Amino acid sequence: MWYAIEGHDAADALPRRLEARQAHLARLTALRDEGRLLLAGPCPAIDAEDPGPAGFSGSIVIAEFDSLEDARAWAEADPYVAAGVYARVDVRPFRKVLP
Repeated sequence: MWYAIEGHDAADALPRRLEARQAHLARLTALRDEGRLLLAGPCPAIDAEDPGPAGFSGSIVIAEFDSLEDARAWAEADPYVAAGVYARVDVRPFRKVLP
């Protein structure tokens, strides 16, 4: 089943985000290579493709896992969690309809 994982950035998280980015992307690349990643990306804190020093308000990942527990465990092991980038992470089932 698909699961939506939404990480909400902590205040002033941009330096920690940049520091942990390579490890975070490596995990997403592994999901992609396994055919389990629907989409992933950050949410700019301002209405701009590149928010610069304004940073990001969080990230969204939609990926396939065997269970909600597996999706939560994967989310909790994210390098952004360990680095303190995310103040909160929500994980919930997702049903793809379109396209």
